[in-house]
Amino acid sequence: MSGTRPLLEVRNLRVAYGGIQAVRGIDLTVGAGELVCLIGANGAGKSSTLKAIAGLLPVTRESVRFDGEPVGGMRAFELVRRGLSLVPEGRGVFPQLSVGENLAMGAYVRTDRESIAADLARVFELLPRLRERRNQSAGTLSGGEQQMLAIARALMSRPRLLLLDEPSMGLAPLVVARIFEIVVEVARQGVTILVVEQNARLALQVCHSGYVLESGAVSLHGAAAALLDNDAVRRAYLGE
Repeated sequence: MSGTRPLLEVRNLRVAYGGIQAVRGIDLTVGAGELVCLIGANGAGKSSTLKAIAGLLPVTRESVRFDGEPVGGMRAFELVRRGLSLVPEGRGVFPQLSVGENLAMGAYVRTDRESIAADLARVFELLPRLRERRNQSAGTLSGGEQQMLAIARALMSRPRLLLLDEPSMGLAPLVVARIFEIVVEVARQGVTILVVEQNARLALQVCHSGYVLESGAVSLHGAAAALLDNDAVRRAYLGE
């Protein structure tokens, strides 16, 4: 997908917690229609990067550009209105609300009722298990079902760019495989995706390209297939 128009451009992104630099001036680009992953060890700065892009951490305005416009430091709900949505680590569903109510929350920035209804139908077609459980409290769902709900809720905002933070965390291998089937299908339907993932092998197998973060900085980036064949990546993240 080289030559694709950049939808997301991150330049010299820095994130600090107190006196600790969690993200040290990273650059990355995600082209429209791409599926891109960020991999790295715990504490490498992956989740901080996503939170900064999504408006949950303070950054300079020019450090994040979305569709050519500087958006760094904008509030999260403003970015959702522009088409940038985050599925947070740990899923973050509203446990006391039903599945249907969670999905309605995903469309809170929208007023186009007919289109919302059509999008809900598409979500249920993609994730029929959620249709079966639409009146069930989200807190009673399994971990995998909650992850599906979190993704579906984000899709209800009709994002152009979907940020996924550790979608496989705490899930059984068969469920992880299903979650990534969903991610690939969402990308196939035209949503650009940037995913942070501990399962480096799976992420690189499904993504177009990837970035490796070490200690808050990009150490490698390139086509996902090339990273899969990289000796340093194999040793550090693939257990080879």
